[in-house]
Amino acid sequence: MPSCKPLLVTLGALLLWLLPMAAVAAPEGLPAFTVTTGEDGEQQYTVTLQILALMTALTFLPAFLMMMTSFTRIIVTFAILRQAIGLQQTPSNQILIGLALFLTIFIMSPVLEQAHEEALVPYMNEEISPLEAVKAASDPFREFMLGQTREADLHMFVRISGHQYDSVEDVSFWVLMPAFVTSELKTAFQIGFMLFIPFLIIDMVVASVLMAMGMMMLSPIIISLPFKIMLFVLVDGWALIMGTLAASYGI
Repeated sequence: MPSCKPLLVTLGALLLWLLPMAAVAAPEGLPAFTVTTGEDGEQQYTVTLQILALMTALTFLPAFLMMMTSFTRIIVTFAILRQAIGLQQTPSNQILIGLALFLTIFIMSPVLEQAHEEALVPYMNEEISPLEAVKAASDPFREFMLGQTREADLHMFVRISGHQYDSVEDVSFWVLMPAFVTSELKTAFQIGFMLFIPFLIIDMVVASVLMAMGMMMLSPIIISLPFKIMLFVLVDGWALIMGTLAASYGI
């Protein structure tokens, strides 16, 4: 096996050659990474730092989508529904995620509109600072999460955190978030349990009939699958599921 030492030496020499070039002053007009302090003591960041912070925050967007919205409850319910029917890859994961995403936007539209009016518009008009905009945007999400979080879950995480709060509104955002996700998972599994019951009854009936007929080698899942699909279509299952999920958030 050839030695990689010459390659490392070459890369090191190239790095030493590039370092002086990197030390050259930036061209005139290039935005500087500076932080200024206003008369009231508030720190102001340059546009370059604000863009950098925004691009960094975008990497956490998927986590925020799952942890601060109704996405978790919806996608877990859809996954349980697909398993209850007995379909492994239909609808596909992409379709389920797309349905969950657009249903999440529909459910969260009042919260998003409030955050837009109270945070984004004043910030674009330069009426509030970036930190004030973040605080104003988080308030509608905080109110939504508090409304969907069980008191038992919230008290559990407050106890684990070791802090004492005078009221629910004073609970830290980082304590509220895991409590909200726990409540969402619990609600999703409760809905999934109710979805499993009719399909489980069909499986039991088909298995009993096959056993009575002596067809021991025939898989009951193959026979019950068309009946479960037919039942789901006849009762307009997708409309019921989406309507139930939306109604669970008070819409």
